Amino acid sequence: MTTEVYRDAWGIPHLRASSALELARAQGRNAATDRAWQIEVERHRVRGTTAAFLGAEAVVWDRFARQARLEDTARRCFAALDADTAAWVGAYAEGVGDGLAEGARSAPEFAATGLEPGHWEPWVPLGIWIATHILFAGFPTKLWREEVARRLGGDLATLFATDGPGTAGSNGWLVTGARTETGAPLIAGDPHRFIEDPGVYQQIHLVCPDVDIVGLAVPGVPGLAHFGHTGSVAWAITNAMADYQDLYRERLRRTGDGIEAEGPDGWHPVAHHHETIEVAGGDPVTVEVIETGRGPVIAGDAPAPGGSGAMSGGGGAVTEAVSLRYPPRVTAALGFEAIPALLRARTVGDVDRAFDDWAEPVNVVQAADTEGGLLHRVAGRVPVRSEANRLRVVPAWEPGHEWRGWHETPRAEVGDFAVMANARGIATPLGVEFAPPHRADRIAALLRESTSWTAPGMAAVHTDTRLASAAPLLELVAALDQSRLNPGAAALRNRLLGWDRRMAADSTDAALFAAVRSAVVRRFAAHPALEPLSGSFGYPEVFLPWLYLPAKIGYALETLLTTDRLPGIDRAALVRDAVDEVAAAEAAPAGGAETTWGERHRLAPWQALPAPGGEDWPGLPGDHDCVLATSSVPGVTDLSARGPAARYVWDLARREDSLWVVPLGARGVPGDTHHRDQLPLWLRGDFVPVVTDFDLLTPEHRTEETMTTEAPAGSGRAESPNRATVDGLGAVHVRRLDPARDTDVVHSWVGEERARFWGMRGTSRDEVREIYEHLDSLTTHHAFLVLLGDEPVMLFQTYEPEADRVSECYEAEPGDIGIHLMVGPVQGSPRPGFTAALLGVLVGHVLADGDVRRIIAEPDVRNTRAIERLRRSGFEIGPEIVLPEVDLPEVFLPEKRARLAILSRETAETLR
Repeated sequence: MTTEVYRDAWGIPHLRASSALELARAQGRNAATDRAWQIEVERHRVRGTTAAFLGAEAVVWDRFARQARLEDTARRCFAALDADTAAWVGAYAEGVGDGLAEGARSAPEFAATGLEPGHWEPWVPLGIWIATHILFAGFPTKLWREEVARRLGGDLATLFATDGPGTAGSNGWLVTGARTETGAPLIAGDPHRFIEDPGVYQQIHLVCPDVDIVGLAVPGVPGLAHFGHTGSVAWAITNAMADYQDLYRERLRRTGDGIEAEGPDGWHPVAHHHETIEVAGGDPVTVEVIETGRGPVIAGDAPAPGGSGAMSGGGGAVTEAVSLRYPPRVTAALGFEAIPALLRARTVGDVDRAFDDWAEPVNVVQAADTEGGLLHRVAGRVPVRSEANRLRVVPAWEPGHEWRGWHETPRAEVGDFAVMANARGIATPLGVEFAPPHRADRIAALLRESTSWTAPGMAAVHTDTRLASAAPLLELVAALDQSRLNPGAAALRNRLLGWDRRMAADSTDAALFAAVRSAVVRRFAAHPALEPLSGSFGYPEVFLPWLYLPAKIGYALETLLTTDRLPGIDRAALVRDAVDEVAAAEAAPAGGAETTWGERHRLAPWQALPAPGGEDWPGLPGDHDCVLATSSVPGVTDLSARGPAARYVWDLARREDSLWVVPLGARGVPGDTHHRDQLPLWLRGDFVPVVTDFDLLTPEHRTEETMTTEAPAGSGRAESPNRATVDGLGAVHVRRLDPARDTDVVHSWVGEERARFWGMRGTSRDEVREIYEHLDSLTTHHAFLVLLGDEPVMLFQTYEPEADRVSECYEAEPGDIGIHLMVGPVQGSPRPGFTAALLGVLVGHVLADGDVRRIIAEPDVRNTRAIERLRRSGFEIGPEIVLPEVDLPEVFLPEKRARLAILSRETAETLR
């Protein structure tokens, strides 16, 4: 096996490996060395453990992560992956583990917080994906609409309906050969996310025998899901603004046995437990995690023990809470199976088929290939349900709010060009709140201006700062009676009307407009008509961006200035007072010079560990509704925390002519040459060239490994071969279970619902480790992991029946060996005969000991599926037996009703 790491002049990693699994492992290792602090913070965000090293401010997120069950959902999604995808994700996680210590040594944040690099289980990349996108579709907006309806009236619930400061967006456009200089398509755009340090996207080049792709990776996640170019096909996505998450108003009551929730057919017990959030420098915080039949409870109070209430119905006092229903929690699917297919895509058809499997988040996809193929479609899962679900929080106890399947994903034809910018369009049937049409309309207008577009020419589109959304406010400014304004206000009015409506960084007029806009927002927020929406609603702080009145007004200002649904507000008076205020403030500007927009509108990236005293970040051009969408929150702050998290131009004529740039740099290591070297280019609207020729790159690292066979795993008898190649599966490896190394894997498996017959659900991680440490100390009982490639797929145990309680239920004979087995996450694999094939390997593993005459199994009598599998594998199914309870200091085994099954050597050899 060979792995090579190269860098270009901008430090962008180019990875080349001898196989897809080795490439995934190399990508994981690179993420660890380049972004160790970033991906470890993300791993802890999934688990809700960031407060343990970031302090009390992080409790807000940790509480939400625990209550929303992000980690458990990620584990479920990983368990449901097909075997090949699971192995690929697992290889990435192994690569992270290989490089994490090295990466942590170069990242000063670890020492500053006392954080030690942790263990990367295979499900972690899926968890990072979920945590990154759980708020992507903006479900807290339903809480806001609920409060608007309650406080102002149901007819005003959608008054503020638009995108907002908490929702991710993007620009994207596909230009066909009819409008390019080369006659081949161009795909360009920029995802709008919170600007983070290090950046949320990583430029990367991945190569193995059947993969050659450049694109933008999410550190901590394998492959390239959203933006990629394989040479013959390229694609990009934007947020479809679809509504696919629901909120339910829950009635909860505590009973003697636990907690119940009221559904349409009455009260039912719900899952609940307590978790503790450790807090650096503070006291631990206890969180009660509750999950109803709709989903996890993410807001509201749990019912207190005891008491009674008017709605108690015989139980404890009834409280109300809010639960979240989101597709991965319901289906255990994210669509990760699509990512390896995208890496190998060669045509638009390949991309289209891959995105058929996509689930979360819901995106608009554009793609083009060198054969003339074009694609413009929506990808992802949107549930079919009532209109009320889409708009507000719905009562869980009323019928009619269930999910009824999935919407068909729309698609559209492509003319000379296609634009996607979060506005109404192809995804309209799937959403409620969309971005205003300004960005989409402006991009389309710019694209019409030329029929000879080139990749470098797209910079003019990316950096356009015209603000069409300024029109309603400027119309009200124009309507002011100049004769009734004081001289300063009149002069300001005239300047605003003469302004070119471009939010240029060096423009003082843009700064004046922004100041007037903010003053108008503040006056709206203070108006008695909207006062009921001010203050706190009692929801968790994590939802504040969606629930803060000034922010909601700032983003919906166009609507509020033009709607006839608020007749009690004198808009002309608000604007006049705002102009007076700004004119008075600008009469004597600080320092004697007027302020530019760039001085007000400065970059404010999110950092998990900000520098003491802060940093002096540069000023920015653009605004939320410009194509150059550098968002602030009018009326709250002019600082920009959200903007283009990357820019790209994919050229289908020659991939080498493609361009890209990120806000900071390729590496996340403070002080590194490539930590922030792209920032000046990003600010100017320039790009970094895409390089794919390895002869033009600088080699950094090369690894060559020769596969060696591990020493055979001992079974307490004669040693037996522990590797096999199975047709249709590949390399299968049986190795001794190492409690220190494998506890996390086993603990994640035994806690699943499908493992209920294993009898260890609810067992803590430490208890699992202690059990297998005890087992490992015995000479009569042994535990093994079965690996497909490098990925654990089955837990396998052997025991001598004479030393086990089963000997009390049948007459053990010399040469008997007992087995227990549990299929791991690949149980749901669509491959026919997968489990049977693994069982055949294990039978051969046991029978390699010539002293073994019979194999004994005793599956739970309720596990009819396992019993039938044994029957098909040649086991003779015997009588029902009752294994007695075992209560020892080292282990407790409850009574078990089982079915005896025996496979003789003769039968096994005949079948083989």
